[in-house]
Amino acid sequence: MVTCVPAGRSPVPATEPRGVPKIDHLGIAVNSLEASIPLYAALLGENPTGHEEVPSEGVKVAFFGRGGGRVELLEPTGDDSPVAVFLDRRGPGLHHVCLSVADLEEAVLRAEEAGATLVPPGVRSGAEGRRVAFLHPRSAGGVLIELVESER
Repeated sequence: MVTCVPAGRSPVPATEPRGVPKIDHLGIAVNSLEASIPLYAALLGENPTGHEEVPSEGVKVAFFGRGGGRVELLEPTGDDSPVAVFLDRRGPGLHHVCLSVADLEEAVLRAEEAGATLVPPGVRSGAEGRRVAFLHPRSAGGVLIELVESER
């Protein structure tokens, strides 16, 4: 049996039956959904499959596609939202990678045991009413990682 051993951690069997997380979506920060949707619709060959406001994150979102591998455009709803801060510092572009996990609490625990830090407030309700948690980029190789509990 092959084992994966993060530095300073106990061996974890690589063959555990929890499955490999799949990319649920890529989050792209934009200044304006209205201005950005036509380009992404042309590139992806379809109109958005959904729009909504996520007050807890201070964003309006538009999704393209269904199932795994979707594209999510994020527009800030206020100057103090995390996406507004991102846009001020870095400009439009890739904001996060979202992984679909079967058990969010278990995935968060494994991530923390491996040294990842959660972005406060931890587990919460995200887009589409799904439970999510974010791993801080300083603890995840410079990438903001969103974990979303897969639909059962």
